[in-house]
Amino acid sequence: MGQFIDPKISEVVDLILNDYEDERTVNQIDIHNQPDKAAVIDVVEKLLKILYPGFYSDKVYKIYSLKNNMSATIEDVIYHLKKQIAIVLKYNENNEAVPEAELDEKAGDITLSFMKKIPEIRAMLETDIDAALEGDPAAKSKAEIIFSYPGLYAISVYRIAHELNLLNVPMIPRMMTEHAHSITGIDIHPGATIGKYFFIDHGTGIVIGETTIIGEHVKIYQGVTLGGLSTRGGQKLSGVKRHPTIGNNVTIYSGASILGGETVIGDDVVVGGNTFLVNSVEKGTHVSAKKQELKMSSGNPEAGAPKE
Repeated sequence: MGQFIDPKISEVVDLILNDYEDERTVNQIDIHNQPDKAAVIDVVEKLLKILYPGFYSDKVYKIYSLKNNMSATIEDVIYHLKKQIAIVLKYNENNEAVPEAELDEKAGDITLSFMKKIPEIRAMLETDIDAALEGDPAAKSKAEIIFSYPGLYAISVYRIAHELNLLNVPMIPRMMTEHAHSITGIDIHPGATIGKYFFIDHGTGIVIGETTIIGEHVKIYQGVTLGGLSTRGGQKLSGVKRHPTIGNNVTIYSGASILGGETVIGDDVVVGGNTFLVNSVEKGTHVSAKKQELKMSSGNPEAGAPKE
């Protein structure tokens, strides 16, 4: 039986290996010049330890050794993040002819600039935690929010990735937010701009596009899309404002879709569930979809026509 199968297996192996020989993108196998997805995810998890040292740190460390432990974690992140940034900088067309030593130095400068932003990121996240506690009557404590809320996890990773995006780091910010997306079902592009006191309630199915601008004290529920009207333009739309602007003190209920780069939702607006907006909304407006007509039957086939 083995003699019968082996030649057929060899034929299939050769077929696939020969398919690697052209220049298609899917055939890039130079692993030394590609970012390491596992390493980027590891950096994310270690950054969460730095952002929330009392919640994500290893429990084996006592309070008196926590500072030393965090020092080692910070140095580890700097080393590995710099290494990954140096790799992805090669993907920038402007860096194709730049010597590796120069890219390595640039990666080091970017990494240190990012790490200096950690206190600011932590300050922003404190406001997000406050917003969650204030906005969700089911929340019993800030600790519960940090430990268990997928919305805060997604926001935390977004705020990390956004700072790297502002430093013009290719690819890595998107890898980070897509990792959070895979865990939480919340898709926040690192290019979006989101103000303080941002609260995502429940969260599954939320999409926030690249050029979205969100003000302060904004609360959104599951299934909300802040998206573009059309992607038919492809790369011609790169850099164009394609996603909406959301003002301050706005609440957007579940299933709402707000689309388009020229769509502006004013301050103090409430957008009802399952609404579809492609036009701007003035300050203080309450938007709701027309109530659907419901029909109910008794479920008894002998009962005759449905009750209305």
